[in-house]
Amino acid sequence: MGYKVSFEEANKILAELQNEYEIWAPKRFVGKGRYSDTDLVKYAKINTIEEVEYKKKSDFPAKEVLTPITESLFYFTEDEFIESKATNKKLLIFMRPCDIHAQHHQERIYLSNGNFEDMYYKRMNEKVKIVMMECAESWDTCFCVSMGTNKAEDYSLAVRFGEDGLLVDVKDQDFAGCFENDEKADFTPDYVKENVLKVTVPEIPNKDVLTKLKQHPMWNEYNKRCISCGACTIACSTCTCFTTTDIIYNENGRVGERKRTSASCQIKGFTDMAGGMSFRNTAGDRMRYKVLHKFHDYKARFKDYDMCVGCGRCMERCPELISIVATVNKMSKAIDEIVAESDKA
Repeated sequence: MGYKVSFEEANKILAELQNEYEIWAPKRFVGKGRYSDTDLVKYAKINTIEEVEYKKKSDFPAKEVLTPITESLFYFTEDEFIESKATNKKLLIFMRPCDIHAQHHQERIYLSNGNFEDMYYKRMNEKVKIVMMECAESWDTCFCVSMGTNKAEDYSLAVRFGEDGLLVDVKDQDFAGCFENDEKADFTPDYVKENVLKVTVPEIPNKDVLTKLKQHPMWNEYNKRCISCGACTIACSTCTCFTTTDIIYNENGRVGERKRTSASCQIKGFTDMAGGMSFRNTAGDRMRYKVLHKFHDYKARFKDYDMCVGCGRCMERCPELISIVATVNKMSKAIDEIVAESDKA
């Protein structure tokens, strides 16, 4: 069911919902960008509809609501531990279609990978209701159409922002009563039909081709270009790597807390092991690992779709302007070369 809602009425609805929900959305922070006189758009709690930044893609993904950069898991003494408390409220999160797909990838990794459920993720994820933000036009770094993530149907509400109000599609009957006094409207969310950027996601036919691809000289380029800062993975909507650290409060080491902090496979030392062993010691090796994980390994494991959702945030955050689209297209050509050489033999 669709409705036409003024901004004033939308704010009344949000005020009512805040009794039960924390409401999160992309929000603009003026002057907080990484360059002088630039803004930052990231997820934050909102109180009014005017706070929702819908004209610009957020610099960081919606996953930070459920898996923040750092979070406390539990507190301990020498005798006991106490789990950190999650919010008592439900979570209403404004997301674009690509971030909705990314949310499902996160769920799979945290809740069903290896038959293990991460309780800290689960307790937050169970509270989530999604407001899909209509995304009828893409930005110059988006390639969601190539990844099949330009469209999403699994939402509670969908919204189109206009100059004088909103059009709202209500799927979840939990919210139907919020709009009973609003004008009904014929509204179906529109979706991006075509991106400027297009990626050709390759199929790797067998393990022999995969082994040769890992050894292909194309990866050497990134030894010179990539500075291993990890910005791409922090901005990625599907990366899930983290590390844990015990923070000790006193000198005897018996009181403290355990924190989970986002980690990056692109940073040197990520694979360091006890005994001095380390793997993927060059930037090219780490780039190869990331790209194959997003565009082969995940799909090979779960047998359905690739991990990357085509949001393009990694390209926007990279200080060396490395394009994941160009990299994957190069990888496709490398695979064609390897297969052609194999056929000759």
